[in-house]
Amino acid sequence: MGLKTLILASQSPRRRSLLAESGRSFCVIPAEGVHEESPRVSREPAELVTRNALAKARAVSQSAGARKLAPAAVIGCDTIACVPVPGGGGGYEILGKPAGRADARRMLSLLSGSEHFVISGLALIDLPSGRERTASETTTLVMDRLDSETVEMYLESGAWEGKAGAFGYQDGIEWLRIKSGSPSNVVGLPMELLDRMLNEPE
Repeated sequence: MGLKTLILASQSPRRRSLLAESGRSFCVIPAEGVHEESPRVSREPAELVTRNALAKARAVSQSAGARKLAPAAVIGCDTIACVPVPGGGGGYEILGKPAGRADARRMLSLLSGSEHFVISGLALIDLPSGRERTASETTTLVMDRLDSETVEMYLESGAWEGKAGAFGYQDGIEWLRIKSGSPSNVVGLPMELLDRMLNEPE
């Protein structure tokens, strides 16, 4: 994508950090007033996060601030944790950011001793052409079975706050490990996927 300015449509400090660590220069214009879909259960979680990511990118690409930076590429991203609904049926319970400590406890209890997924939707909008591209990335994780003491210690740390699924892989949690997929995706921005999309020919 040449020397286009990169615009990150997110105020997430973790996404900013990942993009900064990649060595790419960028600016931040948070997406405001965007209604994100947040169902409790979804049969197509990858499509859900992709739609949310595109909504964020579109909101920023239509702003005066972004248009002034053209030629540019607006990056929208949305990340969720999800786990198959017990009993089958093909649905997934979506685990967004916990509403509070009790909700975080519920999420950790649900994930304890199980395999689950972190899925990010990624959207790029080129300016001024308005060309849109989307993709998603899935990482599979396994959480050890947690006793109540471990759960309460983690809740007390506050490290779960503002994190989908009530955990932060980047915190180096010993009872959580990646089975397959991208570590940066779990943190909130799938860098390998982003690099591929940015390097696609015009």
